[in-house]
Amino acid sequence: MPANDLEVLLRSRVPIIVVQSRDEAQVLKALAAACSVLSAPPAIPRPATAPLTRTGLPLFQWTVTDGLKRLDVEIGPPQRMLAAPPDVLKHIRATTLAGAYALLDFHPYLRDATIVRLLKDIAQDYDRCARTIVLIGYEIEMPHELEPLTARVELALPDRNERRRLVEEVARQWMRANPRQAVRIDARALELLVENMSGLSAADTQRLARKAIYEHGAIQLSDVPMVMRAKYEMLNHGGVLRYQPDSAQLSDVGGLVNLKTWLRKRCAAFDGSAPELDAPKGVLLLGVQGCGKSLAARACAGVFNIPLLQLDCSALYDKYVGESERNLRESLASADALAPCVLWIDEIEKGFAASGDSDGGASRRVLGAFLTWLAEKNTRVFVVATANDITALPPELIRKGRFDEIFFVDLPNLTTRSEILRIQAARRGVALDDATLAALARACEGFSGAEIEQAIVAALYSAHAKHTVPNAQLVQSEIAATRPLAVVMAESVAALREWAKDRTVSAD
Repeated sequence: MPANDLEVLLRSRVPIIVVQSRDEAQVLKALAAACSVLSAPPAIPRPATAPLTRTGLPLFQWTVTDGLKRLDVEIGPPQRMLAAPPDVLKHIRATTLAGAYALLDFHPYLRDATIVRLLKDIAQDYDRCARTIVLIGYEIEMPHELEPLTARVELALPDRNERRRLVEEVARQWMRANPRQAVRIDARALELLVENMSGLSAADTQRLARKAIYEHGAIQLSDVPMVMRAKYEMLNHGGVLRYQPDSAQLSDVGGLVNLKTWLRKRCAAFDGSAPELDAPKGVLLLGVQGCGKSLAARACAGVFNIPLLQLDCSALYDKYVGESERNLRESLASADALAPCVLWIDEIEKGFAASGDSDGGASRRVLGAFLTWLAEKNTRVFVVATANDITALPPELIRKGRFDEIFFVDLPNLTTRSEILRIQAARRGVALDDATLAALARACEGFSGAEIEQAIVAALYSAHAKHTVPNAQLVQSEIAATRPLAVVMAESVAALREWAKDRTVSAD
């Protein structure tokens, strides 16, 4: 919200302006700038004692703790006798001094019928005396009676250049406090820090910059994860999003060659090296359970070198009407603010499945809100949705255009099984040569990646129980004792693979 936006609203004779923001200082600064270029219109009729028109619209600030205080000129301490909400509104209604009256954290009082009536009186008396009420707070729900008299405006967040200036100002503050030292700045870390502070207010940007700089007098790469975690904690107030600090790398994923190639081609859209490229929307990963869809989602964040957020579908739904949609909208707004990031929706069919009216239409409204966000999203939020049963998803979610591509993650082939065995054995210190890997890979035909991993884990337990070193023979024994999902649920797995054969792109 630049000052000129507020200036336009003030000139437009809007009696009530609502500004939702946590950054009161920035809102008041923008409001003061807007008032400074306006002139107060005379009251009608104008009393003989009224001052002549002067440059600058009078600006007042009210808080329940201090009462009413004039901000544009110094005329003494706040009027504490006007601290009570009804008293200040009666004073504003009675005054003949046109101006802007900023009421801070006034929203709790909007449930009082007397307060609503007083605000309506002031608004409807605007033609006699141009008094504009500016309500400033984090979350303001206006009564229906006042909505036609109200305009809403949002505080513009700092752009990249402004964020850089704010970080540099914090660095100068630190050097003034430590005159014998200079802030050690890693150029790459500074760029990542500025990039990852998008979506924060000026005050929050400075707060995180101080957290990074004041700790050790430097800006370094190790500060970036700390800043991202702090940013997530600031923005995620509903608890539906989870910040996943530990992403994976493509080298941690066995197979999925086509998916890896597809992701690498789109790295430039996220690291800033190709600003002319549109950011990709995301992918839907369909596949057999345990074949690496979740690991691939983590690897997307690793290959793009951006944070990973997980949307908890089970926490979306609320028993109260409208709360489920609000939870989703707030979570998606937080994801937009945390961009660039990967938004991982695990088992999406459980949160956005096609359903009837058994839940009062909540699932349809949640789905509609999600589809609208997908269509209108212009932030660098890469959505990775995983699904085990695509037939449970509504057609409008999986049609072309919602996601850039639908990949099918099938049971691993011989080469991929060998690669998974190598990765999991190396991670757990099990020594296997190439010939042994090939033999074990042939033995675990039909196994998913998770089942291969569990065979290695089970071999470690057996080795510990026998007080011996884990070896290929123990792994072979565990493989032989395992009945994979492809056998236990053979019909379901076969049906899924048949459905995906001509409808999706193979991830491998």
